[in-house]
Amino acid sequence: MNKNEEIISENSESPENVAATPETANSVEETQVSELQKLQAEIAEQKDKFIRLYSEFENFRRRTAKEKLEMIQSANEQLIKTLLPVADDFERAEKSFKAKDGKDLEGFFLIYNKFKKTLDQAGVKVMELKAGSEFDADLHEAITQIPVEDEALKGKIVDVVENGYLLNDKVIRHAKVVVGSK
Repeated sequence: MNKNEEIISENSESPENVAATPETANSVEETQVSELQKLQAEIAEQKDKFIRLYSEFENFRRRTAKEKLEMIQSANEQLIKTLLPVADDFERAEKSFKAKDGKDLEGFFLIYNKFKKTLDQAGVKVMELKAGSEFDADLHEAITQIPVEDEALKGKIVDVVENGYLLNDKVIRHAKVVVGSK
């Protein structure tokens, strides 16, 4: 090798020479910083996705738990609706027996009281209505209107034909009532 070739080879950029210059060191650092920022952005994105997914799962879990609770509470609704006419028959029979002085019907009253207790334990409640109560279309079904002389009874319940029932504070049968009119 002659002298000119040695000078050229010393000035040529080899990998060792590139890292040694300050300009190339800055570009390597910038590349590393850029890659680090990319990785941090990816981590932030993945963390955000995880948090969203976790939130969606928590909402799903709460919603299904609520739906399950509602389903359990109203599971017997159809059965109870079919038993309500039996309760009506008991009430009518009780009124009939009381009018005839039914002292010898203790068995009947025991069965009726047991039936009422069973409905109470299932969460069924009778709507408490009296003559003069306010008419509410959400709770009552007006089967007829009759003229009343008393101004206080106009637009109010005059008589209860059939009791209404609530199951866990949800109307399962509207009360059938007579409403006073002018």
